[in-house]
Amino acid sequence: MRTARSATAAAHPSAPGAAHRGITLASSVVGAVIVALDGTVLTVAQPTLQRDLGASFAQVQWTSTGYLIAVAGLLVFAGRLGDRHGHRRIFALGILGFGAASAGIGLAPGIGWVIALRVVQGVFGALLQPATLGMLRTAYPPDRLGTPIALRASAIGIAAAAGPLLGGTLVGHFGWRSVFFLNVPPALAMGVAALGVRAPAAPKEAADRPRAADGLDVPGACLLTAALAVLVHTLVTVPEAGWTAATAAELAVAAVVGTAFVRRQRRAASPLVPSEILGSATIGAALGILVAVSAAMLGTLFTASYFLQRTLGLGPQETGLWALPAGVTMVLGAPLAAVLVRRAGPRRTAVAGSLALTLGVLLLGRLGPSSTAAPVTCGFLLLGAGFVTVMVTATAVAVRHASAASAGVAGGLQQTAMNIGPTLGIAVAATLMSLTPGAPVGPPLTALAVFSSAGALLALRLPGHKDT
Repeated sequence: MRTARSATAAAHPSAPGAAHRGITLASSVVGAVIVALDGTVLTVAQPTLQRDLGASFAQVQWTSTGYLIAVAGLLVFAGRLGDRHGHRRIFALGILGFGAASAGIGLAPGIGWVIALRVVQGVFGALLQPATLGMLRTAYPPDRLGTPIALRASAIGIAAAAGPLLGGTLVGHFGWRSVFFLNVPPALAMGVAALGVRAPAAPKEAADRPRAADGLDVPGACLLTAALAVLVHTLVTVPEAGWTAATAAELAVAAVVGTAFVRRQRRAASPLVPSEILGSATIGAALGILVAVSAAMLGTLFTASYFLQRTLGLGPQETGLWALPAGVTMVLGAPLAAVLVRRAGPRRTAVAGSLALTLGVLLLGRLGPSSTAAPVTCGFLLLGAGFVTVMVTATAVAVRHASAASAGVAGGLQQTAMNIGPTLGIAVAATLMSLTPGAPVGPPLTALAVFSSAGALLALRLPGHKDT
């Protein structure tokens, strides 16, 4: 039976709680879309940027590498800042800074400025990304998180699909600088909106639990940032540099520093990652799933795109059309994934999604010069549907099973997983393709199917329907 208060809220959707949730959802969606668009449109703009600024290929690559390292290294620390100072404030700082850095890149006189400002943009991107999930966790009851997370995933899917087309149009008509100016108006609008809305009282579960106001684990943050920065740098450079002694040394350094971070978290008085998250098998399984399926998804897209363009001679637009079914199913499948989670539970939903993704990868592994449209389309459909189903499910589990007071850290870990997975998948795919140049795509995609299959095994550790 509904209480009088809940009945009043339902009868008056314009009540402060409903208005706050609406602005929170809009801010979360726009923030996630800006970051997603920025990556896809930049890929299209890089050749023109290189020509106009007289930059080398290596310098242009650092416009992406520098950004990725800054983001991946700071996501968890940024999430902790949100838990301590409020996700709305950190989000506003992040998105306004992201917009300002974008404007600076659009005005940059040389490639050195572009690289430096891309790193700055990455720092602010790290601030806003965990906050988009942290705001949702504190604004919505745990049992209603699936729908806003699904809407956020659909918006990211739309941005990823539309990014290359939008970027190509802007670069063709207005030059590469326009893709960065594109970020400024929505960043300004959402930053002002986030600062202007008055947040409701903190949830009881957050109020009852000691907040992170007793200090920040700066040494722990430095260890985690260093470990992630080295790991991401290694994975990003592997496709060009290959696996060398230096690569092995970097991975060893990342492992040693990462181990030191975990040990510190277990004995620190105020750890960067609270014990409720560090010791949670459920959250750990959800994060592992996200790494596995995003590695399979992006590694497969990389391999298939390379084959379609380099082997079959298709242009970028034709390749995009072949892969379009994956984007469409991601957009349409996210809300359906939220419904499946409510009806079947996270475990069954994530297992089904991982198996669908695996089947899609294996179907695309049969790509060849005589491939017809039907099996390729079916492969991309399964790829998109499986990936978005698992992403929505695992993200909801990771965020929901953290308390509201630790939502930022959970969001930071989720975003970290979604950054490491793609770089790992592409590194593995590129390595296998370099070992067998001119060979079919079967070997690398079979290896990537192992990742998605691992996601299905990890999904068995998620809560069932009765545990949700």
